[in-house]
Amino acid sequence: MEKLNGKKKLAVSVFISGRGTNLKSLIEFSKKKNSPIKIVLIICNNKTAKGINYAKKNKIKFLIVSYKNKNKAENKILINLKKNKINLICLAGFMKILSKKIINIYKNRILNIHPSLLPKYKGLNTHKRVIKNNEKFTGCTVHLVNSKLDAGKIILQKKIKIYKKDNEYSLAKRVLKVENSIYQKAIKKFIETNL
Repeated sequence: MEKLNGKKKLAVSVFISGRGTNLKSLIEFSKKKNSPIKIVLIICNNKTAKGINYAKKNKIKFLIVSYKNKNKAENKILINLKKNKINLICLAGFMKILSKKIINIYKNRILNIHPSLLPKYKGLNTHKRVIKNNEKFTGCTVHLVNSKLDAGKIILQKKIKIYKKDNEYSLAKRVLKVENSIYQKAIKKFIETNL
């Protein structure tokens, strides 16, 4: 942990696979004066992910890990998490499922953001399924990661209305905007109540 303004900041690693929109908002959050976190390391499983540009732009260390061999990949990740004294992991559109090994080592210190109101619509293609089922509301959830998919303790949820004109793409766009702000609030809440 690093002391800034007399307060300890948690060393955070953000895991991404794609555009990095949530990563961008977490970096902005980490730069705020009273932010409780410092993003030390970005882990990415996709060498063409646009999100890596945010790491470069903000001079944050990043590691690209090939998942051809999951065991090797995770060992490499664990070595780097340890080396960088990571206190908290934030999954932000990371499209790989972590093994029990990582989950146990970082028990109750891995957060994920999911684009539905969990426990509804776990897994992939949430917006498509939500629209198909004529739901009136959807949203997003920040939760703790455990060994079951999208099943950990819920930290924070935000609900939004689904409009008749919505399709899976317009809905995804609106939910993403909410994700960006809720993740920051959830991290703050999680740190205040758990760490």
